[in-house]
Amino acid sequence: MSEFSPSIEKLIESFEKLPSIGNKTAIRLAFYMLNTSEEQANEFVKSIQDARKNLKFCSKCFNISDTDPCEICSNAKRDQSQICVVEDVKDVIAIEKIHEFKGLYHVLHGTISPMDGIGPDDIRIKELLARLMDGTVKEVILATNPKVEGEATAMYISKLVKPMGVKVTRLAHGIPVGGDLEYTDEFTLGKALEGRTEL
Repeated sequence: MSEFSPSIEKLIESFEKLPSIGNKTAIRLAFYMLNTSEEQANEFVKSIQDARKNLKFCSKCFNISDTDPCEICSNAKRDQSQICVVEDVKDVIAIEKIHEFKGLYHVLHGTISPMDGIGPDDIRIKELLARLMDGTVKEVILATNPKVEGEATAMYISKLVKPMGVKVTRLAHGIPVGGDLEYTDEFTLGKALEGRTEL
């Protein structure tokens, strides 16, 4: 038998479904929400609903945005000759925070992972290759995470892109192996971008 009423228990279970949220944190969040004003609770719910309704994937780079194309793709001041390939939308945010990269992005939405049944056709590789066809892009920077799947994905993309006459570079390994871009400090991420190497 639960120590909480069914309504509170359901709220706690909902918070526990969020990534990295254990039982104690879920209980704390549930009671925080219960103790906020009706107005604050409604505002929280509305912000989630609005985000789900208004956000979409950019048809060019597959970043998440309120507009299509996204602000980065539609910014004429960005360097159209460089595309930085990342695994996830959060990686775009991490790189943008350092204010060093002035090119465009391409979000794969995953990595090749045969163990998980994810092949090249399950992520946005075909769309990347299509973006390279007109000859505008001179460099593809592979910024996948330095894990087995990220490295395998980078090598796979490199083998497809090099024959197209496009320079392929990889972020330098200032980022710790097994780390994620979104958790890397800005200095390390800046140095990694600066010291990228050609594959």
